[in-house]
Amino acid sequence: MSVKVVLPNAFQKHTDGAREIESKAHNLPELIVDIETTFPALKPHLRDEQGQVRRFINFYVNDEDIRFLGNEKYAFQDGDEVLVIPSIAGGSCSCCSYCGQEDCVCY
Repeated sequence: MSVKVVLPNAFQKHTDGAREIESKAHNLPELIVDIETTFPALKPHLRDEQGQVRRFINFYVNDEDIRFLGNEKYAFQDGDEVLVIPSIAGGSCSCCSYCGQEDCVCY
């Protein structure tokens, strides 16, 4: 079984320019570990200090928000395409719109 993972342009500086990877993950927790193993520099952008997926990182499976498919319980199917989408927030705070932290590690 294999799923295609498409990473956003904003992540490419942490992936040596790679835009997508193939993964054999069966569910979202396995996929996140796979992404972090393949691209260790992405870990602080995917997880917060407590190890939780950052609240503004969204995952879409075949254009469907994974939260509506069962989130971590959703079992990937062979050929699924998973998009990793960081939310971009507006406003006037001094936090990074990419990772949400004031003292970000994005750049």
